Amino acid sequence: MLLAGEERMGTLMRALVTGGAGFVGRRMCNALLARGDEVVCVDPIAPRTGGLDPQNWPMFDPRDYEKFTFVRKDCRSYFARSHESFDVVFHLAAMVGGRLMIDYEPLAVAEDLAVDAMYWRWAETAKPGKTVYFSSSAAYPIHLQRPDGYRLLKEDDIDFAETLGMPDMTYGWAKLTGEYLGKLAHERYGMKSVVYRPFSGFGEDQDLTYPFPAITKRIFELTGPEMFVWGSGRQMRDFVHIDDCIRCVLETMDQVDDGSAINISSGRLTSFIELAQLILQSVGKTASITTQSDKPEGVFARGGDTALQEKLGFQPRIGLTEGIDRMVRHLDRMNLAKVG
Repeated sequence: MLLAGEERMGTLMRALVTGGAGFVGRRMCNALLARGDEVVCVDPIAPRTGGLDPQNWPMFDPRDYEKFTFVRKDCRSYFARSHESFDVVFHLAAMVGGRLMIDYEPLAVAEDLAVDAMYWRWAETAKPGKTVYFSSSAAYPIHLQRPDGYRLLKEDDIDFAETLGMPDMTYGWAKLTGEYLGKLAHERYGMKSVVYRPFSGFGEDQDLTYPFPAITKRIFELTGPEMFVWGSGRQMRDFVHIDDCIRCVLETMDQVDDGSAINISSGRLTSFIELAQLILQSVGKTASITTQSDKPEGVFARGGDTALQEKLGFQPRIGLTEGIDRMVRHLDRMNLAKVG
């Protein structure tokens, strides 16, 4: 019996990464290039998406690899003109810039519907060997994430054969629709795909529109007696380091071909007040934590069940404390670089 990812490890791939200049995309490109795969990265580097020009990627320089090609273009334009052949497509392209964009610019986020529709139509003719579709935990029903009745979310909480619960805003709807198109692509056209539902991924080079790096930076630069978190601060998330997210995908993607979904989660819920306290400990500071009720906080509790991941052979390796320490060290290096 093959171990998770073993079949791929012996065969180099030609991979397309849409949205590849964003936070998750950069790490995916890094992992693929490091093992010798050919990577075509397509990204328009749209404002407020966290996308960066390859010359500014903070964790590594992809231009050091001969097998890296960057196409600065909206993937919809790319799909309209390209019929290149790929062994696998990692479809990450999406309009999402943190909670502010999700809550306050829902029609901008709804562009993801067009992005995914064009992707699956392109895939019908381009016929990539496999599609790895990045959905989101925002696709889960929000009635399972309320203060009076939350629990860890299971992959089968989304069942397209039954009545669907309300997802989180237009971003959740767009991802839910993208998943459904993938299932139809498999059932009607025989296309192979797997869906991933990442929970609260974080890492050293994440854009400051996301809470984890924003809170860490505020505390790192803190000089006064108090610091703030958005909303009530009691809202809880399931934090997973980006390196574990990428490892989960590469180690499990060959075990699902029918468009079914896999969580990327730790199964542990942490409130933003608790997160701030842990970061304060890491940097050796003390401060009172205040909350900002005028800022959006999203659902109350969003955490993912881990049973399927464990069955497929994956468990996260980087705990929250280590992830915080990595973030703090990264900020320290960036600060020293500025001073120098």
